[in-house]
Formats: sequence, C-alpha cells, structure tokens
Amino acid sequence: MNATTWILLVVATVWLLAAWRVPGIVWAVALAAILLLWNEVCQSSSLLWIIAVALFLIVVVPLAVAPLRRAYFSAPLLRLFRRIMPAMSDTEREALEAGTVWWEAELFAGKPDWKKLFGVPAPKLSAEEQAFIDGPVNRLCAMLDDWEITQERRDLSPETWRFIKEQGFFGMIVPKKYGGLEFSAQAHSAVVLKVASRSITAAVTIMVPNSLGPAELLLHYGTEEQKNHYLPRLARGAEVPCFALTSPEAGSDAGAMPDRGVVCRAEYQGRKNVLGIRLDWDKRYITLGPVATMLGLAFRLFDPEHLLGDKEDIGITLALIPTDTPGVRIGTRHNPLNIPFQNGPNWGENVFIPLEWIIGGRERVGQGWRMLMESLAAGRSISLPALSCGAGKLAARATGAYARIRRQFKLPIGRFEAVEEGLARIAAYTYMMEAARTLTARAVDLGEKPAVASAIVKYQLTEHMRRVVNDAMDIQGGAGICLGPRNFMGRVYQALPISITVEGANLLTRALIVYGQGAVRCHPYVFQEMQAVADADETRALKTFDRAIFGHARYTLSNVARAFWLSLTNAHLVPVPIDGPARRYVQKLTRLSAAFACISDIAMLTLGGALKRKEKISGRFADALSFLYLASAVIKRFEDDGRPAEDIPLLRQACDYCLHEAEKSLVVILKNFPRRRVAWLLGGLVFPAGRRHAVPDDAMGHACAQLLLEPSPVRDRLTQGMYVSNTTDDALGRLEDALPRVIAAEALERKLFKLVDEQPLLHGRPEEQLAAALAGNILSAPEVELVRAAQAARRAVIAVDDFEKI
Repeated sequence: MNATTWILLVVATVWLLAAWRVPGIVWAVALAAILLLWNEVCQSSSLLWIIAVALFLIVVVPLAVAPLRRAYFSAPLLRLFRRIMPAMSDTEREALEAGTVWWEAELFAGKPDWKKLFGVPAPKLSAEEQAFIDGPVNRLCAMLDDWEITQERRDLSPETWRFIKEQGFFGMIVPKKYGGLEFSAQAHSAVVLKVASRSITAAVTIMVPNSLGPAELLLHYGTEEQKNHYLPRLARGAEVPCFALTSPEAGSDAGAMPDRGVVCRAEYQGRKNVLGIRLDWDKRYITLGPVATMLGLAFRLFDPEHLLGDKEDIGITLALIPTDTPGVRIGTRHNPLNIPFQNGPNWGENVFIPLEWIIGGRERVGQGWRMLMESLAAGRSISLPALSCGAGKLAARATGAYARIRRQFKLPIGRFEAVEEGLARIAAYTYMMEAARTLTARAVDLGEKPAVASAIVKYQLTEHMRRVVNDAMDIQGGAGICLGPRNFMGRVYQALPISITVEGANLLTRALIVYGQGAVRCHPYVFQEMQAVADADETRALKTFDRAIFGHARYTLSNVARAFWLSLTNAHLVPVPIDGPARRYVQKLTRLSAAFACISDIAMLTLGGALKRKEKISGRFADALSFLYLASAVIKRFEDDGRPAEDIPLLRQACDYCLHEAEKSLVVILKNFPRRRVAWLLGGLVFPAGRRHAVPDDAMGHACAQLLLEPSPVRDRLTQGMYVSNTTDDALGRLEDALPRVIAAEALERKLFKLVDEQPLLHGRPEEQLAAALAGNILSAPEVELVRAAQAARRAVIAVDDFEKI
C-alpha cells in the first residue's frame, strides 16, 4: 500500500467517524491504530509516517485529552468569542430562553428520529370535550348570523355575548377547581376552528381570553390570592379580560415600549403610605379592550428611590388593573377591516396601583418579558392556526360544492383545468394545515411550549389560509366580491391581513423567530456556546464552552459527511420505521433535513453575527425549516388516520409541494450566499445531482380537485371539525342541499342540452324544456321533478345579494 492509499484510508476514517458523531477519544484511538498498522505493513518509518506521527502527537492527542484541549484550544477560543460576540441584552436572552424546542429541533439538526414523531399519540378529544363541541359550540354556531354581526350590529348580539359567558367559553384553559373547563390544547383549538368556520368575529372574541392574556399569565405566574380571586370570575364571564402590549412606538419591538411605571408610596383608598406604582401608558390594537373590565398591562418599571432594591431600571413588568380604576381611559374602538370584533386603544394617566396588582406579586417585578414570551409560545400554537384551518375547511367544502353546482359552457366549472388547479391547492393546503395544527397542539398537551414550532404554524398556516381563500375567491368570481348574507367567503377574505399581522407580523416572524430563534434554540450547541460566553464563572464557562465548541465541530463534520452521502444515494438507504405510501417521503425529508443542517451550520460559521442582519437569507432558512415541519406533520396525520387509500392524493400533493419549496429555499440561499466559493462548494456537497424535487404533477392535482366536487368520506375527513349548517336559510346550508341534487340531475340535464340543440327556441326557457322532455318521453315525471328541484337549488346557490341602499 502506497502513501496515497494510507491518506485515503485516514480521510475515509475521519469521514465515517464524523458521520456517526463519535467522541474525540475514539477519533484518537482510530487514527493511532491506522498509524501503527501503516508502520507495521510498510515495515519502515518513512518521512511521511514520521510527519503523520508528529501531527498526531501535536494535534490529535491534545484534542482528545480534555485538560490539554481546554488549556491550549478552548481557552483561547473562549477569549476570542468574548471579544467578537456582541453582548446579549436581558430582553434578547429572555426571548431566546423562552419556551421549549421539540420535533422542529430534530429537523434542524439534520438527523431526525422518526420513531420519536411516530411515537407521539394521535390527537383525541375526551368525551367531555367532544360533548361541549357537539352541544354548546354547535348551538353557538347556530346562533351566529355573520352578516348581522358584521354589517348591521357591528358586534355580537347581546344574546350571543351572554351565551358565550354562561357556557364558559372564556374559561376553556381555566382549571376546574376555579370553575373553568380545563380543556386540552387540542379541544381549545377545535372549538376555535369550528366557530371560525362560522364567524371570524365570534372566533376572535372567544380565542383571545384563552390565548395570551390574563388567564394564561395568572395560571403560570399568579399568586394564589390572584388565582383564587380572578380565575373563577374569568371562567364564568364575570370579568371580560384584555391584554395591553402594543404601543404606538413599540409594535414588533415590544421591548422598546415607552409605557412606564415608577415605584412610589401614595395614599390609596384611604390608606396612607401604600407601596405601589404610578403608571402612564398609551396602548392600541387591544382586542376586547373596549368592553374589558380587567386590563392586563405590560410596562417598563423604574425604581428611582430604590424602594424595592438597588436597581433603578427593573424592566418589563405585568399587572392586572380593573378598568374602572381612576386614570384609566378605555372604550373607543378601531375598525379592523370591517371585522367588528371589539378592538381599540386605551390610556392611563397618573394611575396608581398597589404593588400587589403585579401578576405574581413583588417577586415577579421585571420578569414580564420572559412571562410574555413563554405564554406566547403556547398561545401562538393554538388560536391563529385553528382560525386558519377553519377558513381552509370552509373554503374546501363550500367552494368545492360551488364549483360542482355552478355551470358554464354546459359543464360544472370545477371540471375546467384552470379552476381545478385552484381546487387542488385548496384541498392539499387544507390537509396540510390541519395536520400541522393538530400536531402542534398535541405538543402543547404533552407539556411543551414550542417557541419555534408555534412561530412556524402561526406564519405558515396564516399564509396558506391567505392562498386558500384567494383561490376560493377566484373560483367564485363575481359571487365572491358581492358582500351580503349569501356570500360565504367575503368576510373571511377581508379578515386575512388581520391574521397575518397579529401575534407577530409574518414578515418578522419568518426572519427573526422561526430561524433567528430557531438557529439558537434548535441547534444542539450554539445556545450552550452563547451561555458559556456570558457566564462569569470562568471554570464553569470553560468546561461548558469546551464541550459545546468541540461538539459543534464534530456536528459540523458529521452534517457535511451525512448530507453528501444522502445526496449521492438520494436517501434510498435511510432506514424508516414505517411502510406504505409515506415511506419514501420520510427518506426524502431526511435528506433535505441533512442538507438544511449542513448549509445552515456553514452559514453560521462563515457569516457569524452578520447572518442576523441577512434577513433574506434567514427568511429562506425559515421557509426551508417550515416546509420540513409541515411535510412531517402531513405524514404523521396520514399514519395516524390509518393510511386511508382515498387520502393518498392529498398526502402526495402536500408532500411534493413541501419538498419542492424546502429544496427551492435552500437552492436560493446558495444562489445568493455572500461567500461565493463556499456556496459553490456547498452546492456540490448537498446537491451533486442538482435539484430532485419538482412541483406536484397535474395528474395528482386533478385527483385532489375531484375530492372536493362530490360528497364522500374523504371530503368529510378533510373538512371534519367545521360547522355545517343543516338549514337552507344560510349560504353553506344551501350549498349542502344543492350539491347532491345537482349531481343526481346531471345525466338528465345532458338530455335537456341535446333537446335544446335540436330545438333552439327552447333556449333560456327551463320550464318549456321540461315540458317538451316530458311530452317526448325524454324524461319521466319523477325525473322532471328531480331536475326542477336541482335547477331551483342551483339558482338559490348562485344568486347574489342586492340592496336598495348601501
């Protein structure tokens, strides 16, 4: 064996050790064995062998022996990191530390453990939760007249408000011992979904008290006295809560809020020298604010007289304030795109509150930002994803029916490929959104506060709701743009930007949270490195940094080796814990996960802190990670449902779409990567054969579109959980009534078309056509009645509203 052979053997050994992420001592032993074997086989100590031994003693041994490694490598690196890394503010640190990471971290790291995902129990409601949805939720939906709410009252009716409070809708997350329903996240999400499919205004009204608000904060951080006082009142609707966070000068940058409180002593309710806070604030966009009786307030707290301690700038603090407190001004409303849920500004001027009104009491002063971030991580997983799925299911069921009922050129418009393309997207995106909603809510029920996954579903589900609703509006045409009681999508279309904007605008959620926070929290070593750099204890910091930095090095080498191998083999050799139609998709996702991890890690290594400012690149990383998460949710849903054969088109359409989008995002990152030589090298490593994932093909899209055009079990599964009216007094009920009638009459109507072709004077005269068909024995009397009923049902569906005055 010549020297070249031995060098290749060393390289191969390093590659294998990297791919399997083995400890450093194993590297040293393996390389030492190769050197000894080399000397034994060659039976001479060549110059190359002597150089190799010297390098082994100088480099490998110190790296393998922890005390030497720390002294000669880690300590200098730690000092360098402390010089070049910007200091982390308390606000940044608290945001990064908030919540937990879950399945998204597996995808981020490049080696997902699919057994972990498939081992998660399928989502299921308890008998009590299902009874609530079948009872009070259905009754609430039946009460809701969205045209009356949005156009005539500009509010829910007094009867609806009373029903919501009495039935405990405001207390879904409140434990039973306080009089609440104590529902799971899955049930909470299901309630919001069903109501959202009926009325966005009503859905927002019930979801806010159960999301980021006083109840959530009290449950996790409140004192026992606060819980005992407020939670029973919230559960039975005696208090209407709101939470005031956003200020005119502080929107997405909530940490910069100018609203302030000063610790002081003052007279309060006849008592002198009461320790408390004097507040001034200016808030806006506060949902339920105009009707709230209890205001949760975020503000920055100062203690210039050091009444609480040495710090003057204590930080963001949260308090509960009755809205009838002197100095509080509340009650006026914003008009969010004519969707009249209660939303408005509020102000406080020279408002004095006792220190006991701080959520969690005195011990929680200055902890408000962490409290908000942790609560948002859970709340963002539920409300807006559920609302998005409600809109998607409504579009799938109603627009699919409309496309079969509405006819042009003697054909249902759903038979035209241009319309079919939109229907396919509606079906696949709705399937995908529901899969992501239930998976993420399940994570919350398992005790997670999935900060990154919640941002993914908030961003992606609201964005795909927008695409679904846009397709639905395009298919409906003129009927979609004429508002009125007959229009089932118009108000949903108007509400789209609201969901995109609230709980973190999607533009910033994508760039700053999904990948910005994900790169720190989901990466197995970066957060440890950052903690070590900030640690004042030198000994502990060095040990932590040493473990993290060399673990990171092995991780990077592993990702490079793994990504290259999976690209060469197209992941065909990846072991998968499932069989069936989804098996190959799991392998493909594993390959893209490794590619993502490799490119992401090299980007962090070569761009460093500049990556934080490269929001176009970080946004594309966010897209890639998001689509990996969505595709894995689709596969999980398909497996949980028992692999129904009828759902295979939806599985394939959704997975092919996600794979294509994830791969595209990675390719665009490399195309725009600032370090061009690095980009060229990475492209060769992770995409040696070029792109492999195309957009979903037309045949699969055709199969998906057909699923929406007629009643079937798969259509019912796709739209399960939405409210379906059983009366022809509203738009959806008319569609449900007309669809089977129109389908039953289609073959008979084709006979009428032929009759009119033969007798053109019958054109435009449906009753004369039926009479002629009966007289000519073309249709029997029962068939004539069947066609007549179908035509009447069709006319009722395609009619649009008109008004004497607007």
